[in-house]
Amino acid sequence: MTGQEDRGDPTTPEAQFDEVVNIGAELYEKAETFVGSLFQTQNLYQIGIAIGLAVLAHLLRALLGPRIRAWMGSRENWPKWRMRILVVIHQRLRAIFFVALIWATVFVMREVTWNSRSYMLSIIATLALAWLVIVFLTRMIKSKFIRKVVRYGAWTYVTLQILGLLEEAEGLLDSAGFEIGDIRFSLLLLVQALVVLGATITLARFFTTTTAARIRTNEDISPSMRVLIIKGVQIAFYGIAFYTGVRALGIDLTGLAVLSGAIGVGLGFGLQKVVSNLVSGVIILLDKSIKPGDVISLGDTFGWINSLGARYVSVVTRDGREYLIPNEDLITGQVVNWSHSNDFVRLDIHFGTAYHDNPHDVRRIAIEAAQSVDRVLKTRPTVCHIVGFGDSSVDYILRFWIQDPTGGLTNIRGNVFLALWDAFSAHGISIPFPQREVTVMEGKPLQAATSEADPEAPAKQADP
Repeated sequence: MTGQEDRGDPTTPEAQFDEVVNIGAELYEKAETFVGSLFQTQNLYQIGIAIGLAVLAHLLRALLGPRIRAWMGSRENWPKWRMRILVVIHQRLRAIFFVALIWATVFVMREVTWNSRSYMLSIIATLALAWLVIVFLTRMIKSKFIRKVVRYGAWTYVTLQILGLLEEAEGLLDSAGFEIGDIRFSLLLLVQALVVLGATITLARFFTTTTAARIRTNEDISPSMRVLIIKGVQIAFYGIAFYTGVRALGIDLTGLAVLSGAIGVGLGFGLQKVVSNLVSGVIILLDKSIKPGDVISLGDTFGWINSLGARYVSVVTRDGREYLIPNEDLITGQVVNWSHSNDFVRLDIHFGTAYHDNPHDVRRIAIEAAQSVDRVLKTRPTVCHIVGFGDSSVDYILRFWIQDPTGGLTNIRGNVFLALWDAFSAHGISIPFPQREVTVMEGKPLQAATSEADPEAPAKQADP
């Protein structure tokens, strides 16, 4: 009696094994019946027609494929997204021709003969059309792994649905699983999760990319706000996709609230720096202190901001190096933003001239030389002042303005120095350098020192 009672309990391993055997037997019987029907006379000639149409589609592909390819090559002004669609269509020309031919044949045979004479062709045509549609839809998925999982999962589902084997296949997959509380994990749930989550994440990625492209082209929004809006849109779409996919699988997320809270507390202690950088990144985007394209100086690092990330800011220097600076350093440290409120930057150059040069002429010539350089602004005044009387020269400071700090500061200083050199050379203005004069005094100490160093020195010394 105990063994019979165990057999009657659906939760026992024996009952589950019997269920799997029964489902497998039903699935095998249906598959055997379907395969047997293929060898019937009225179905064999339909399969032969389908094979002939496949050969015809291959010939059409060989004949028209190169011509279509040449026509695609002449579309030079078309946008990239349209050319990508054409490339995908060109790669699937054989399948497109086959679907068009077989559906045309099915429609004709339905008009001239009984539906049973085209039943097998209808199944083949439906399968071919479904496979072709799935191929085009899954091309939107950039990840090759997710694309293959979604594609083969969708193909399997559609094929079983068309052949009428879906219920038995679902029962067979669902029977191989286990339960944890109120949630049952099985192969069916795993397949559904891969397909549903792959599809929802792909849709989220598509909408996020489209929205981000429109936001980047909106000139009415500041660059920092564009980055903030794009990050918010990405989080929102991917969060909705994940939540929708999990709910579609029938998984209740309320039971994970306590676990997620405990994990959040642990992450808060273990990832303080990471969280600090994330919060600092949001603050940077909100207060608009820096934005992509700004020229900044942080310590010994000077360059322009390439991108704003969730954890770091990418700064590219003039020598091609890319520094990944944590967001927290930009919040707590002293940052020089050369283009925060505007792009105007004033640069100073120090130089000196000889005392015999007229300082009024020197100031005028220096201002004219600086304004002759291309990047120096003519709309803002260039000035030159005397800042001191040095040991060897009269010291000056030359101040001028530029509006493109992203073009570099060292190179513009070098160009102004060259302009000063040429202008001073043309007007006879000299740039002095420190000089020392040594006067030799007459006296015996020098002679004694010389004689001790070189005994023959007095003999060689000439009369003063």
